[in-house]
Amino acid sequence: MRLSFEIAKRYLFGKKSTNAINLITGISIFGITIGTAALILILSVFNGFEGLLGNIFNAFNPDLLIKPIEGKTVPIDDKWLAELRSSDFVDHVSVTIEEVALFEYNDVQEFGILKGVDSYYPSVTGIDTLLVSGSFQLRGGEINYGLIAADLRNKLGVSIHNSLSPITVYSPTRKKSFGNNADFTFKDIHPRGVFAIQSDNDYQYILTNIKAASELFQKEGQISAYEVKLKTTTDVETFKDLVATTLPKNLSIKTRYEQDAAFLNIMRIEKWVSYLIVSLTMLLIAFNLIGCLWMIVLEKKGDIATLKAMGYTKRNIFFVFLNVGLLICIVGMFIGIALALSLYFLQTYFGLISVPEGFLIDAYPIELKLFDIIVVITTVLGIGLLASFLPAQRSSKIAKNVVMDL
Repeated sequence: MRLSFEIAKRYLFGKKSTNAINLITGISIFGITIGTAALILILSVFNGFEGLLGNIFNAFNPDLLIKPIEGKTVPIDDKWLAELRSSDFVDHVSVTIEEVALFEYNDVQEFGILKGVDSYYPSVTGIDTLLVSGSFQLRGGEINYGLIAADLRNKLGVSIHNSLSPITVYSPTRKKSFGNNADFTFKDIHPRGVFAIQSDNDYQYILTNIKAASELFQKEGQISAYEVKLKTTTDVETFKDLVATTLPKNLSIKTRYEQDAAFLNIMRIEKWVSYLIVSLTMLLIAFNLIGCLWMIVLEKKGDIATLKAMGYTKRNIFFVFLNVGLLICIVGMFIGIALALSLYFLQTYFGLISVPEGFLIDAYPIELKLFDIIVVITTVLGIGLLASFLPAQRSSKIAKNVVMDL
């Protein structure tokens, strides 16, 4: 096997009889280089966006979200809540309530979600880190303050510096109404800050204190969710299973990933679909490799006959040209990896490709993972192996015919 590899290396890097073979070999290596770099960079860009959006959601989503299985709210269980807060694995627990409501500001109306939160909420989610203007304050004496999402602020034309114009929030009463006239309860919320997370939540929410929201929705003593912040040393899945054993039957529990599972799954599907598309392109590039190997086989017919006469078997001849194909793949692959790493560092440290204004970032996010590099190496070598197989197999048959002619 070692001798077959040495012969293959000589065939690849040695002088060819015609420049056409050198040209086709160079094109094959170039194609594999570009394909390898493209695979790594595409996977890395998707990793970057997944990580970026995951971090953004982390500031809005708790470690564990405990919600009703049926209905929108449940009566608060003070005893169970106290037990949860006293756990050695739990840092903070917040109770929240939310409902769809109608917001009105200076005669402009828009539907959204009013979410009432308690004093533990910033510690559970880190929402205060997402403020783009103003401050985190939800109550001052008898005045109800609120945080408004950036897109909703733009739609309503809200100014957080105008203390004389509150946002009026309307919610249907729970009483039965007659005819076509629906009764509404309402409260004034004075905007105190603006937050942005660049997701669907960004244009839906206004946050206020839980007392005001409960009164507006006429659901005092009820909540929509328990939101749990775990200590950094706590394993989320293990604690989730532990809580599930004591969880009231009318509640369900979700981890941070499960809260946005649909979105993150779509991101991962897009990532691997893009990977498959580029892999198919690599298969087309492999036809250059087949042509290159076939020309080398034809050029080396005399050498093959000599090797056959010296006792080389069909299997030995097969591995010589299989190694030639793999060497071409390996050379192109390593150059491609080097190119991808160079572009990765340029993008990471210098922002080689920027994004339009108005986004949270200045340049496309990118994140390199060892697993992705292993997948790319396996893919490229697999394609190279498939492309080399047919010419290598034909080389053994040519050897036999040439020997017979001699």
